[in-house]
Amino acid sequence: MSSVNKYARQYFMPPEPSLGWTQKEHITKAPTWCSVDLRDGNQALVVPMNLDEKLEYFQLLVGIGFKQIEVGFPAASETEYAFLRKLIDENLIPEDVTIQVLTQAREHIIRKTFAALRGVNNAIVHLYNSTSLAQREQVFRSSRQEIVDIAVTGARLFKECAEETEGHFQFQYSPESFTGTEIEFALEICNRVLDVWRPTQNNPVIINLPATVSLSMPHVYASQIEYVSNHLKYRDSVVVSLHPHNDRGTGVADAELGLLAGAQRVEGTLFGNGERTGNVDLITLALNLYSHGVNPELNLQDIPSILAEHQRLTKMEVGKRHPYGGELVFTAFSGSHQDAIAKGMKWREEAQRSHWSVPYLPIDPKDIGREYEGDIIRINSQSGKGGIGYVLEQHYGLDLPREMRETVGYAVKDVSDRLHKELMPNEIYEIFMNQYANIGRPIEFINFRFTQQREFEAVVTIRINDTITDLEGIGNGRLDAISNALLSNLEIEYSDLVYSEHALEIGSKSHAISYIGITAVSDGNTYWACGVDSDIMTSSVKALFSALNKLVLGLGISVSLEDMVNTGQN
Repeated sequence: MSSVNKYARQYFMPPEPSLGWTQKEHITKAPTWCSVDLRDGNQALVVPMNLDEKLEYFQLLVGIGFKQIEVGFPAASETEYAFLRKLIDENLIPEDVTIQVLTQAREHIIRKTFAALRGVNNAIVHLYNSTSLAQREQVFRSSRQEIVDIAVTGARLFKECAEETEGHFQFQYSPESFTGTEIEFALEICNRVLDVWRPTQNNPVIINLPATVSLSMPHVYASQIEYVSNHLKYRDSVVVSLHPHNDRGTGVADAELGLLAGAQRVEGTLFGNGERTGNVDLITLALNLYSHGVNPELNLQDIPSILAEHQRLTKMEVGKRHPYGGELVFTAFSGSHQDAIAKGMKWREEAQRSHWSVPYLPIDPKDIGREYEGDIIRINSQSGKGGIGYVLEQHYGLDLPREMRETVGYAVKDVSDRLHKELMPNEIYEIFMNQYANIGRPIEFINFRFTQQREFEAVVTIRINDTITDLEGIGNGRLDAISNALLSNLEIEYSDLVYSEHALEIGSKSHAISYIGITAVSDGNTYWACGVDSDIMTSSVKALFSALNKLVLGLGISVSLEDMVNTGQN
C-alpha cells in the first residue's frame, strides 16, 4: 500500500525492561470484573437503550454475577441521570453489587455526578482526563503540567463532594488514552492523583489504565502495565485495572497479558460491544480462564440465553463465529474435524475420563448451555463419514459399522453438493433409510423357514418381478444358510459377508437393525445395506437382501427368474 510511510509508532515503551509477566505461564485466579455495558456499551449503540431497557440489562448483569457495574454518565443526559436515581430510589441495587459512574475532570460535571449519587450504598466514582501526546498537542494544546493540574483539581473536588454527599464512595482514576501517553508521564499523573486521595487498604483506590485506542502489540501493553504497576505509590492500597478496546483485534490478548503483568481488575462488555471495534469481551476472557481450570466467578452456564437477551436489548448482532457465543463456534463441517470429534466423544465416554480433552473442542459445549445434537457436527458437502455417522447415531441410534460409514458419507455429501445446502438430521436419516434400508427390488424377500440337523437348512421365498419361488440352502447358521441359498441358486457371486446388529431404540417402533456388507466377485466393491424389523433374524435377512439388491443395481445386472434360477419355480 503506497501510503504506508505516513504511519509511525504512536506508543511509548517503558524506560526500563518490564518483562516479569513473560515468566508466568497462566492466570491463576479471576480478576474483579466490571461491566461497562450500560455506559461504554450503551453509547456505542445506534439507538441507545431507554430507561426500561437499561434496567433489564442491569438485571441481566446482576444475574450473571457482576459485582461491579458501570451504570452510566449521569451528567451526560436526562436518561442517564434518571436511570441512576431509579436504581437508588427504588432500592434496585443488590447489597453485594457496587455501581460505577463516570465523570470528566470538570467541576460542574463532578458536582452533578455526586448529586445524582446521593443516598447510594456503594458506588465507584470514576474520574478521567486525557493524557496522550496526541490529545495534548492537537485537542487541548496544553502542557504536561496543565494536564496534571486538571487531574489534581478534579481529585481534590472528589474528596470535597464525597464528604458532602450521603453514601459510600470508592474513587477511580483513568489517564484516558493511556496507551498513547509517555509511560513516565502516565505514572506521574497517577501518583499525583494518589497523593491527593491517599488510599489505604481499607479504602483502596482504583487506577485504571485503558487501551482507549489499541496502538501496539499486546506484549507492549503488558510491559506498560507492569512498569506502572511496579512504580505506583501506595501499591498495596491500589487496584490496577484494565480497560482494553479492540482496535487491533487484540483486546482479549491485551487483557490477558495485562493481568499477567500485575493488573487485578478488568472493565469490559458482554460480547465486546463498544465504540469502534468494541471493548474487550468479558465472556471470552472469563471462559478462556474456565478452559484452563480457573473459576471465572461468573454465571455463564446458559450462554444462548445471555446472547439472546443481549441482542434483544442492544439490537446488535453477535457474529456466528464469535468465541463461545456465536452460533457456529462449536460446529464442525469439515470431514476430518467431524471424525476426530466423533471419535473423541466416544473415547471420552468409554474411558470415563474426568478431564476434558476432545479434539477441536476447547471446552465442553454443554457447560455453557450448548447441545451436542445440532451444535457440534452439522452436515454439508464438506462433511465426512465420521460426522455423518455421529449425527445418525446421536439422533437416531444408528451405530453404523466403520466400513459402512464411508459409503453412506459419500451418498449424503452427494445430496448436499447437488442441492447446495446444509442437511438437517432428519434429511440425513431420510437419505440413509431410502438408499440403504429394507431395499426390496429387484429381488424381494418374502419369508423364510428353517430346519436343523447337523447344520441349518433354510428355505427362503423370494419374488422377482411377479414371479415367486423358494430357494434352499444349508449353512452353519441361519443367516449363512440363507446366504448359501442365494449363492447356490442365483447367478450372482459375492464373498466376505460382514455382519453387525444392535437394538434400535431411537426414532423407530422397530427393535432391531442389522447391517451387512457383501463384496462382489466381479469388481471387488463392497455393497452395504441394512434391515430393520422387530425380529432380529428378520432384520438380518432384510439386510442381506438389501445388500444383494444394491450389488445388483450397482453392477447393472438384469435379473429374472427364467435366467437366474436353477431350481424349479412355484
